[in-house]
This record gives sequence, C-alpha cells and structure tokens, in this order.
Amino acid sequence: METDSIVIIPTYNEKENIENILRVVFGLEKAFHVLIIDDGSPDGTADIVKRLQREFPGRLHLVERSGKQGLGTAYICGFKWAIEHGYDFIFEMDADFSHNPQDLLRLYAACTEQGADVAVGSRYCNGVNVVNWPLGRVLMSYYASAYVRFVTGLKVHDTTAGFKCYRRQVLETIELDKIRFKGYAFQIEMKYTAHRCGFKIVEVPIVFVNRVLGTSKMNSSIFGEALFGVLRLKWQGFFRKYPQKKIG
Repeated sequence: METDSIVIIPTYNEKENIENILRVVFGLEKAFHVLIIDDGSPDGTADIVKRLQREFPGRLHLVERSGKQGLGTAYICGFKWAIEHGYDFIFEMDADFSHNPQDLLRLYAACTEQGADVAVGSRYCNGVNVVNWPLGRVLMSYYASAYVRFVTGLKVHDTTAGFKCYRRQVLETIELDKIRFKGYAFQIEMKYTAHRCGFKIVEVPIVFVNRVLGTSKMNSSIFGEALFGVLRLKWQGFFRKYPQKKIG
C-alpha cells in the first residue's frame, strides 16, 4: 500500500503498548507507514515488531539500535531514514497512547489544507488539555513552555510537544547533524530551528493522556537540559546563520 506519510515511533521497553498502537494506526482511514526505532529494549519490543512485520509487509519498518541513545538521536535517525525512502510527511508520535493516533489525521490536514510546514499536537494552545498527570508535572510542563516562549520568542504554546508532522522540506532544510539535544530539549530545538529557517508552525489542539501501561522516561536531568539548553539555543541563535525555506 503506497502512502506519502510515515509515523516514527521511538521505543524502549514498550511491549505492553506497541502492538496495540500499531493496530490502531494501521486501522485509520488514511494509510500511514510506521518506522519503529528501538534502542535495544530488553523486554522484547523489537521481537513483537518483527512478528507484526509479517502481518503488515511494506508498511511496518524497524531500525534496531544498541542501547539507550536518547530520544533526539532516535528521531534524527528516523528522519534521515524517512527522507531517504521518499516520504513527504513525517510524523513523531509516542508508543504509549499519550498521543491519540486519530489525531494523526488532523496533523496531516494542518499541513495539507492549512499551509503548515510543521503541525504541532498542542496541549496548551486551547487551555490545558492533559489527563491523569499529577498537578506538579502539569505546572512544570506548562510553565516550562511559557519560559521557552519568553526566552526564544517562539509563538508556540506547547514548545516541548512531541506529537508533530513535518513536511519533508523542513527536515531537508534543517541541518539535522547540528541538532545537539537528546532529551525533551530536542523538541524545543527542532521547533526553534524550523522557526528560524522560516517555516510556518501551526498548533493543533489535542488531549494528552498520561500513559496507562509501561514506564515514563521523564526525569529531572531531561528537564534540566531543557531549562539550560534554551538559553544556549538563544545565545547560539545570535551567531548562527540558518538555512532558509525555499519558496516555490
């Protein structure tokens, strides 16, 4: 089945979720391909994906890496793979159902019908739409995004969002090998870089639901990287020349 779209899902110990999320994505009315980037999950996540590849030949792809190498490097690896294989719309999504696969269709529509170069599934562009998070984490995330907006001037409410659709041109223009952050600051750096390259970012309101199965990968060092990384991003932005979006 041919498609212009691929969903990149990084995994580490997601055996409870991976089969269910894949079946939902493959059941959508629009055809999506999926690329799993698995960082050597000891729980057998990759084995489940290999079994499902026989059921979904040509639609489900797998890259196995040795050990945990960080969210950012997983996505960079996936972006390069997707560009090499000719996809026009490249999505980021979590494996744990915190992102509703049905919203892939809305992100796609934002790029194909509303002129977005980057569509962001946003928790905060329409109030606070987060379910089952402790209040402390909601506040930390919300004010972290406000802090990023203040420092960088980004007009994006949910700067750390990890549910996105990129037009191929964005990832071809951004110098992916210059993206430095590996944790949640990676999401900020990608949006900031796309903005500085002249691309249009559109927020699509979503409801984010905290994972039910498996273990969260969030920790204080990831948050610290985001906090201090933003200042570094802004500082470097004064001196760096960003490649610009080509019109036409």
